[in-house]
Amino acid sequence: MSKALRLSEKWFQRGLWLVAFLFAGFLIGLGGKVVDNMNLVEEPLDVEQFIDARELATARRQVAAAEKITTNARELVEQARQKHKVADANTQSARETFDNWLATRSVTARSEQDPEVIARTRQLDTLKAEERKALAAVEAQEQRALDASQAQERARERIHELSAAAQPQYEKAMQLRELRVFGYRLALTLPLLLIAGWLWKTQRKSRWWPFVWGFIFFALFAFFVELVPYLPSYGGYVRYVVGILLTVVVGRQAILGLQRYLERQKAAEALPDTQRRENLGYDTALARMAKGVCPGCERHVDLKDPHLDFCPHCGIGLFNRCTACTTRKNAFTRFCFSCGTQAVANQA
Repeated sequence: MSKALRLSEKWFQRGLWLVAFLFAGFLIGLGGKVVDNMNLVEEPLDVEQFIDARELATARRQVAAAEKITTNARELVEQARQKHKVADANTQSARETFDNWLATRSVTARSEQDPEVIARTRQLDTLKAEERKALAAVEAQEQRALDASQAQERARERIHELSAAAQPQYEKAMQLRELRVFGYRLALTLPLLLIAGWLWKTQRKSRWWPFVWGFIFFALFAFFVELVPYLPSYGGYVRYVVGILLTVVVGRQAILGLQRYLERQKAAEALPDTQRRENLGYDTALARMAKGVCPGCERHVDLKDPHLDFCPHCGIGLFNRCTACTTRKNAFTRFCFSCGTQAVANQA
């Protein structure tokens, strides 16, 4: 068909197809935003919405209280360890001093120093007692931190149990929510598909065909591409069912169209050559001959054969002679390519 069009007409056709694709692209962009934002129609769900509020609040308070106690106990443990470290250092220092003093006394062996031995021993006992007291404080704080940590873990396990118990209800609610959102999207895209089908049937060859085809592309993309990622796990059947229905409808129209076309061709081939030539459009006849087929019956013919003037299938005239210069020319052209004489109307 493009070989039979004027050069400007070819570029206009390409420009109009570009308009169709641009129109479809902008519609697809807008439609994608609308389809995506339909998820905001329904309130978001969380598993905590299906847990008893009082039990959840109690468990969370227990976690917070235990965490506070744990933090405080860890701070006190650090302080107690520091005190125990100081007490241990004091004890070690006193013991070393005492050992040195005992070594000196063993050399002198003076009996009047026995009370001092007793006093120094009591001092060491006191320091050791303080060291044990500091160590006990460390152990107490560690035990307190351990108890709080275990209480915190039990409270968290309780929250986990509550969440696990509420999970089936949450999943069921999520499925229902997804189904409702899918229904909203389907309610938007399915009518677009139906409108596109009606436009394809009635308006695809109208003056405004670029916008018609742009809308058709948009509707097909919105249904078969935009809708698919949001199909629920059990909703994939919709895509195939609609695809089957569309295939049946389009296939039925194609079959009926083919039958009507063959009937028209059969009826046209029965008409006189002159009437058939009048019914054929100029551009249509040239386009078919450019493809190497008969303009009347659309069967293949060898147009390069210099002896072929009529279609061997339907009998319509394909070539004739110019009335002025007798040059063999295309029977459907309006002027002789050799001398420029206008062709005689209805010339066989």
